[in-house]
Amino acid sequence: MIPRLIVNTLGWVVIMGALLFGAAGTMQWPAGWAFLVEMTLLSLASGIWLAQHDPALLAERMTIFLQRGQKRWDQIFMMLAAVVWIAWLVLMGIDARRFRWSEVSPWLQGIGGALMAASIFFVCMVFRENSFASPVVKIQSERGHKVIDTGPYAYVRHPMYSCAIFYLVGMALMLGSWWGLAFVPLIVAGLGYRAVREEGVLAEQLAGYAAYRSRVRYRLVPYVW
Repeated sequence: MIPRLIVNTLGWVVIMGALLFGAAGTMQWPAGWAFLVEMTLLSLASGIWLAQHDPALLAERMTIFLQRGQKRWDQIFMMLAAVVWIAWLVLMGIDARRFRWSEVSPWLQGIGGALMAASIFFVCMVFRENSFASPVVKIQSERGHKVIDTGPYAYVRHPMYSCAIFYLVGMALMLGSWWGLAFVPLIVAGLGYRAVREEGVLAEQLAGYAAYRSRVRYRLVPYVW
């Protein structure tokens, strides 16, 4: 499983690097290289940790984003999300390096890198509590899918999406793109849409989720939404 993790991680790094540096029009982009290095290290470290603590979840996380049993609306969402992700990376490469529309100070870029690392740490906390954290919306009956209400799930119903907010903000800051940061709320709005649709599936098909939803009021941000 570890060799597969390494291959998958390096594959994503190559694709993201091609998009970022292709849009930048140059390989001389220190922030771009720093981002790719940090992303590689964080992905491998979290993956190796997961392989030791919950190999079944790691196997689930490494599956493709279009699967049998996945809701049709989620398949469409994931395809649109891939398009948005590609466009976002290209925008940041154009903004931060090719035309240099944005000027982000090095200390803010450092904060961005710290936010990325912190978000991955909290994602691992989510994985520790929830062995059913699939990348797609589906009920995992074959794995004994059940409601999780401990750890981060005691505070928000979608803690992985909460972590994603910090990761997205950190990524835009680290790459030095104010335009990239400006588009983060739109991406978060997409996550919010998916969270609402996902909850409908869980409340209908997963025993105990409706009661859990009534106990834990907030989806992504405590006391906000």
